[in-house]
Amino acid sequence: QVQLVESGGGLVQPGGSLRLSCVVSGSIFSFNDMSWYRQAPGKQRELVATITTKRRINYADSVKGRFTISRDNAENTAYLQMNSLKPEDTAVYYCHAFSMRGDYWGQGTQVTVSP
Repeated sequence: QVQLVESGGGLVQPGGSLRLSCVVSGSIFSFNDMSWYRQAPGKQRELVATITTKRRINYADSVKGRFTISRDNAENTAYLQMNSLKPEDTAVYYCHAFSMRGDYWGQGTQVTVSP
């Protein structure tokens, strides 16, 4: 059974930083493209960043230059480093894994950016 467990969310002031982690179990991590999505209240879930198995990276325009996605295949973990956070970054952040075997979601972690 594939499981994704996120951590690292919390309350931070504007301009602050957080680092999200996503640990994957039950799957060969290196075979998965990894993504972070987010969903703010009343809005659709949106793609934030993706890192492929070949480490190709894409970001949403709204986070370019502020967020960094990375992966550690030895630790079965994907990361999202978030700097210069803004109130509009407030959302539940979800980890997503995709491979030929299917796709899987984590339970989400809340990020709140507020003075």
